[in-house]
This record gives sequence, C-alpha cells and structure tokens, in this order.
Amino acid sequence: MFNTLDWIIVGIYCIGLITLATYVSRTTSGKERTAEDYFLAGRSLPWWAIGASLIAANISAEQIIGMSGQGFVVGMAIAVWELTAAIALIVMAKFFLPLFLEKKIYTMPQFLEQRFDKRVSLVLSFFWLTVYIFINLTTVLWLGSIAINTLTGLSLTNGLILLALLSLAYSLSGGLKAVAMTDILQVVLLIFGGLAVSYIALNKISDNNGVIDGMVTVYNTLPEKFDMILSPDNPSYSNLPGIWILIGAGVWIGHFAYWGFNQYITQRALGAKSIKEAQKGVMFAAYLKLLMPIVIVLPGICAAILFPVLEKSDQAYPTMMSLLPNGLLGLTFAALIAAIVSSLASMTNSISTIFTMDIYRKFSKNHISESKLISTGRNAVVLSLLIAVIVAKPLLGSFDSIFQYIQNFTGLFTPGILVIFLVALFWNKATTLSTLVAAISSLFLSILLSFALPDLPYIHRMGIVFFMSGFACYMTALIQGYQVQSKAIDLNGIDFSTSRAFNINSLIVVGFLTFIYITFA
Repeated sequence: MFNTLDWIIVGIYCIGLITLATYVSRTTSGKERTAEDYFLAGRSLPWWAIGASLIAANISAEQIIGMSGQGFVVGMAIAVWELTAAIALIVMAKFFLPLFLEKKIYTMPQFLEQRFDKRVSLVLSFFWLTVYIFINLTTVLWLGSIAINTLTGLSLTNGLILLALLSLAYSLSGGLKAVAMTDILQVVLLIFGGLAVSYIALNKISDNNGVIDGMVTVYNTLPEKFDMILSPDNPSYSNLPGIWILIGAGVWIGHFAYWGFNQYITQRALGAKSIKEAQKGVMFAAYLKLLMPIVIVLPGICAAILFPVLEKSDQAYPTMMSLLPNGLLGLTFAALIAAIVSSLASMTNSISTIFTMDIYRKFSKNHISESKLISTGRNAVVLSLLIAVIVAKPLLGSFDSIFQYIQNFTGLFTPGILVIFLVALFWNKATTLSTLVAAISSLFLSILLSFALPDLPYIHRMGIVFFMSGFACYMTALIQGYQVQSKAIDLNGIDFSTSRAFNINSLIVVGFLTFIYITFA
C-alpha cells in the first residue's frame, strides 16, 4: 500500500499541475482577460491540446473505474463504447464542427438560440446544468473518492473534498486554457498508468514470464471475456445486445449526442485556432480512443483472474493498482487523479460557461463587463462543486455498477437531444415548437418504455424513442405549415471538405475497427 515515496510523487504531481496551469494561464501585462479568453481559451488552442483535452475530459473515474469494473464482469465487449467512439469523433469533425465554428458560438444552447429562440436555449441550459452537476460531477467525484479510499484509506468524504479542491486549484483562475493546455500531461499520465497496471498484471499472471504469456493465459482461462459480440444467453446481453451494439441505432445515438453536442466535449474544439486545427485534434483523439481498451478494460479482465471475488465490480481497478510497487504506485495513482481532476475541471468550466453566457447574461438587464462575466463563471464553478460534494454519497452510494447506471440514465434523454441538434443543423423546416415537442416526447416515451418493457435493452429503447420523437418533430413542423425557417442554416455556404491526411486517417481507423470486430466477433 501507499508509503512516503508514493505520497511524495503525488505531491510533486499536484504542485507541478498547479504551477503549469498558472504559467499557461498568465495574461500579458496591462491586458484585461475577456470572457472569450476564459471560456474558450481565446480561440487559440492547437491540435495537440484539443485532442488531449477531448480524451482527458472524457476519460475519468466513470470510465477508468466503472468501465474496468464492467471489464471484470463482461469483458472486452464493453470496449465498444471506446472503439466506436473513434468513428463518432470523425463524423463530428467533418459534419458538425464546420457549422459550429462558422457560428463562433460559446455554447451549445447559444447555437440553439441562434437557430430557434431563447425558449429552446433556456430549456436546454437548465437541463444540462442539472445533468452535469447531479450526474456527471457527482459520479466522477464519488468514484474518485472510492479509488482514493481503496488505495490510501482516506475516508470517502475527505476524498471528495480533496478532489474538488485540487480541481479548483488549477482550473478556477485560468479557465479553459488552463484545463486544455495541461491535459497533455494528464493524458500521458493516464495512458502510462493504465499500461503500467496491465503490464504488471499480465506479468504476474504469467509468473514473470512476460506480458505475451500473460495475455495468452488470460485468453485461454477466460476466452468468453474476449467476445466482442455477446450471445443472447450472456447475463450482460441486455446492456450489450449482441450485433445490435454495432448496427443498431442506440449506440450511435449515444455517441453522436455525446461527442457532437455535449458542451464539455465540444468546448475544446470551439476554442480551436481554425477548423483544420480542430479536425487534426479530433483525429488525434480518435487514435487515442483505440488505445483505451488496453488502458482501461484489460485491467478489469486481469482482475477476474487475480481477484475473482470482489465486493463490488467497481473495485477492480483500484484493487489492481495495489499490485504495483511503491513509487510506480504513486505515479499510477497520480495518473488516476489526473484523469479525475481534468474531467472535473472540464465539466465545471462548461457549467460556468453555460450558466454565465446562457442564463446570467440573458436575465441581466444591465451591461455586464468582461471581468464580471469571468467572476460569475468562477462562482458557478465553486457552487457546482460544492453541491456535487454534498449530494454524491446520497445519490450514488448504493449502486454496484455506476457505469451502467449512467448509461441507462442518460439513455432516457439522449435521443431527444440528438433529434434537436440534427434538425437544427440539417433540416431547414424545423421549428421551435417541433424541437420542444421532440424533447418532451423523447423523455416521456423513454420513461414509458422503461416501465412498460423493463426487459427491453436500453440500447433498443434509445433507437425506438429516437425515431418516434423524430417523427413527432416532423409532424409538428408539418402541422405548422412545413415552411423553410428564416433562421435555418444555409448549408451551401458551409465548407465540409477535409484534408487528404484526414481522409486517409479516417480510412485507417475504420479499417482497424473492422479488423478487430471481424477477428473477435
């Protein structure tokens, strides 16, 4: 377990992170920082910062701990959410980003206001603030505190407070630039930590005969854990329903809604220097996604051999970290902390952006200075973390697998979110009322189906609800006259072309995924 060397390494990481964030966030003497500087890094992010920050924002406690826990239970099939995300990223870069960057928006609700009106923007703003604070922040904090408790013995409450304070220490002052520019360090640590856990575990399984022998032993001992497509008799089939996890609408609805229209993800790309720089960054993130099964899921599968009996599946990754020698344990623990605090910082930065730019600014009757916008955003960061720390244990303390809880819960409203944005971007006859009908019908139908057909896999439910709410949107627009709207986007004026390098890399990613699923189906 932890010793003095490990604590020294973690301390060096924390001090280094705060120092680096302070350095990259500095402003030129005499220049006032603007809201664009704070919330979008002055639209100056390079591709490597965008790609690293996308992964750092995405990969956090619910992935590392939650998905590793699902690797313990299900196996490599859960990696579908990581692998196929690479394709969703490519689609986002080619078809969604050109539209958003053309509009020079701060937030997703702001885009909806430009396309429709304030009603849609405000509804989505309050909705996202609720989800980010009570689902995303609480989940990351709670799972992170579990990991800290497992490895160090620190109480869950103190773990929650420690993570919140560390996130504030490096992100509160500098905003998105501090988050994005330090995320390259976070991602390097994250990948190194996951690979270190996998390496040590495989070597131990092979009795120090190397990772190749270890992998062969794992595969021969638990061949079912490497099935990428689950059969109907698998206990986890309802969560990962066979081939439908690839060709069904549900997984792609989740991907496109998350990677295309989720504020704390897209905000990195919105801060890019240019569309080409943003697309290079997204492609970098797509390649990093292909590594994640080895970094995250494989340790959970190894845990099924080394520690076959665990009280909760979410204990798999923290338990595996106990195998590491002191020093390396501290560094890998720092990697886990890096993943957690970078996601916390990303989420709170997006919460502050939405609250400040889409709610506070709209309801204020007076002119608001740039410094007032920034201070309001900082206050929103502190308040959101305080709420999340308070409610984390009451909300999540009783769940065994929090990753599947998140997937099921977000599946209730994701179809409607995707319908709204797709028609906003690509359908010039969509009206304000038709999108509101889509949102309401999506939530209502999701809840109705979850009670009426409790055995229906949520992936299938998402597909059914998506098409039904989309049809409700279409019928509403038809009843309203089915006319081209004055605020509709002129797609002819948008450049959707991508570079030759982007296209070649897209083919490589798709080819790799095709090979993986054909080989291990």
